[in-house]
Amino acid sequence: MRSSRSKPFWFCNLIARKPRTAKADGAPVNTIAARLARAGLKSDWDFVLHLPLRYEDETRITPIVQLIAGNEAQVEAEVIAADVVYRGRRQLRVTVRDATGSLVLRFLNFYSSQSKQMAVGRKLRIFGLVRGGLAGDEMIHPRVRASDFDTPLPRSLTPVYPSPEGVPQSWLRKRIDRALRDVDVDDVLPDAIRARYRLTGLKDAIERLHRPPIGADADAFEQRTDPAWRRLMFDELLAQQLALRAARVARAGRHAYQLDGVGSISSRLLAHLPFSLTGAQQRVWVEIESDIARSQPMHRLLQGDVGSGKTVIAALAAARAIENGFQAALMAPTEILAEQHFRKVAEWLSPLGVQIEWLAGRLTGAAKRAAQDSIARGNAQLIVGTHALIQEAVAFTKLGLAIVDEQHRFGVAQRLALRGNSSEENAPHLLMLSATPIPRTLAMSYLADLDVSVLDELPPGRRPVITKLVSTRRREEVTQRIRADVASGRQSYWVCPLIESSDVIEAATATETFERIVEALPDLRIGLLHGQLHSAKKTEVMQRFVRREIDLLVATTVIEVGVDVPNATLMVIEHAERFGLAQLHQLRGRVGRGGDQSFCILLFEEPLSEPACERLKVIYGTNDGFEVARRDLMMRGPGEFLGARQSGLPLLRFADLQRDAELVEQACVAAADLLAQHPVAARQHVLRWYAASHEFLTA
Repeated sequence: MRSSRSKPFWFCNLIARKPRTAKADGAPVNTIAARLARAGLKSDWDFVLHLPLRYEDETRITPIVQLIAGNEAQVEAEVIAADVVYRGRRQLRVTVRDATGSLVLRFLNFYSSQSKQMAVGRKLRIFGLVRGGLAGDEMIHPRVRASDFDTPLPRSLTPVYPSPEGVPQSWLRKRIDRALRDVDVDDVLPDAIRARYRLTGLKDAIERLHRPPIGADADAFEQRTDPAWRRLMFDELLAQQLALRAARVARAGRHAYQLDGVGSISSRLLAHLPFSLTGAQQRVWVEIESDIARSQPMHRLLQGDVGSGKTVIAALAAARAIENGFQAALMAPTEILAEQHFRKVAEWLSPLGVQIEWLAGRLTGAAKRAAQDSIARGNAQLIVGTHALIQEAVAFTKLGLAIVDEQHRFGVAQRLALRGNSSEENAPHLLMLSATPIPRTLAMSYLADLDVSVLDELPPGRRPVITKLVSTRRREEVTQRIRADVASGRQSYWVCPLIESSDVIEAATATETFERIVEALPDLRIGLLHGQLHSAKKTEVMQRFVRREIDLLVATTVIEVGVDVPNATLMVIEHAERFGLAQLHQLRGRVGRGGDQSFCILLFEEPLSEPACERLKVIYGTNDGFEVARRDLMMRGPGEFLGARQSGLPLLRFADLQRDAELVEQACVAAADLLAQHPVAARQHVLRWYAASHEFLTA
């Protein structure tokens, strides 16, 4: 159980409040509540922040003669004809007239009550999208209300909210109106902060977004350029910054073992490496050395492009922990990646007398128990594995350092489990690795609680991979290129998006491609690797490829990360248009790991969609991982980019990291000022935004 004494005085009060139950009139409470809860609508404040997608202008009446096809409009007219007709299907056709002309209303799905509402002679107020028809203007399924033509018009634009299935707009508007009445939208930000950043009042901003006044620019609201939107975006970014800074302070209050440079293993490792560290690696190692020598737990993210040398830094950090008498653990998301790490660090550290243990799900019962016993007794100094490291049966004796590779693939609970799987009270230092470069605005927004180190230099002798875009019509040329490469002693990858055929996605499969290439290149040694193979079989295939017993490896994205075969110089990606930018960049990084020129061929099926064309243009145009990451962020958003959906990070609802980069920087500065000068206001602000999702702060 962690002590709360080390946390900010207000951090301990970040507990979920019991939300007011939402209930729709005439609907089962559980059904409506569940639908609203799935949409994140539980408390009054949730409804206050449930902002419109767009707006409809019901503040004025348009004469029928002035209607413009393609525009939404509101008219008042009397029904002059109403009939159920059959035009391929049963439909209700209503003709209405005002003093200037007539308009046809069509309802393809209707009830008898609607027919009565629109009987001849009834006066209606009608809102809908105008369409030009052969017989004149018409509206399909407009919104219709009875009107005596004296009914007052609304005094603000009508909001259209994102609505869960089964929850009507009318009910949602009433519920939000009630929340706006019940919630005290007091402005907790000091006047000086609001003045410095030219922020409109919070209550005014929220009221304006829900009820834009007559004459307001609907486009400015929908494009989020109105000052009211700017205030909500700033508040959201500020809350995120405050929460992450609170998490940093809370972690700084915990204790860790001081891993000083008192031993010889790390220095001997440096001396025995068959290469010299790059300048970037030396700089990063100094940063990590300084961190782990302190009595506060390190919480550092080491990011570097594919092939930049993160593993050797992890090995050095592990060696430092071991020479101080502590254990180190390295966890990777897949067995292939974990085993690559195991073999690499064993090659470096075993000759120095380090006892390394392997722990993965595929181990037999006896072997697994033996590994767990070795860990519990402290005989294992470095433990490398997968999720198996965080099972209850695993108990570290004296864990000084936890290393998590491809950290965005793990959830918060998994990272905490590795860090907490120790019998010691002191927390281990935490080093997270990522081959996905993080754009600056994303790092400022989502990684404000971390120290970030960057490996921005490739080892000497590495040459940029040359990328080619090739239509599948030229597949035979690619096959012959592989034959030529193999003849010169090189190896190749051929990556496919699926394992077996799919009725939904018409893409080449690994099994079909394997069979086709075996037939086309019978003289080559061809292997097949995919996620459905048994773990032992995957390891066997991969090791045969490493030993050069396989010329061409046909695989799925199971080889996306961690695979290091310097002799492989050609990467073919089948149906490249179906892959994301990050995947394409990671797969391309599997070649170019030796001194020879390497190539990546992106096989695409024509015609290309616009998004697919854009992705391929990006990957073709640059080898810079940071530029790829920046463009990927623009296309996918921060949630998918960081793996935040499974890791529990609070995603931004209103702000956009690309568009609002200036606001991100302002929020960073404002958060520091608010914590230093107005801690009570900081507490109130974070509670307002994150009261029901505080658990991510402990990650």
